[in-house]
Amino acid sequence: MTGALTDAVWIFAAFLVLLVAAAITLATRRFLLERSGGTVECALRRPAVVGSWRLGLLSYQRDELFWYGALGVLLRPEQVFSRRALTVVSRRPAAAEEASALGADRIVVEVAVAGEQLELAMSDSALTGFLAWLEASPPGSHLEDFALAGVGWVRASGSFGATGILIFGVAVNGRRRASRARPRFPRWRPGRG
Repeated sequence: MTGALTDAVWIFAAFLVLLVAAAITLATRRFLLERSGGTVECALRRPAVVGSWRLGLLSYQRDELFWYGALGVLLRPEQVFSRRALTVVSRRPAAAEEASALGADRIVVEVAVAGEQLELAMSDSALTGFLAWLEASPPGSHLEDFALAGVGWVRASGSFGATGILIFGVAVNGRRRASRARPRFPRWRPGRG
């Protein structure tokens, strides 16, 4: 009987060690994800309305939104959403049956991402930050779609003599457009008539 009791104690101790190791792993992962800032607790339901809620963290990056599952062990995001692809469709308070899984005072935001509908559940303050991040973008972040096609001089003669026009050509979605033409006149310098 003592041998069976000793085996049970060792099995319980091993189970307890594994449980503590899992808790430390999850806590360390969460610490590493949150140390860069810009993270909030957020549940995800994909597809909207029919899917099941998954708890996790939302991390704001420059032009992307990273979603990490709460019980994952990897530091890689499970879902990545581009800022330009996100569109808020609607928002509502969490229903009573959802509040038991999500927590009290959660706002459910329905979002369209490249034609797919999904829902995010977050606190009111996290929703304010999400909407601010969605509307704001760093200066110049939209310029990655533009490529400088060419800059050159065009000589033209008019009634005022020879003038130059500087033309900037910008390629937008494969088509070249002249974005700006400005006349360039010789500077007047003292001593020159």
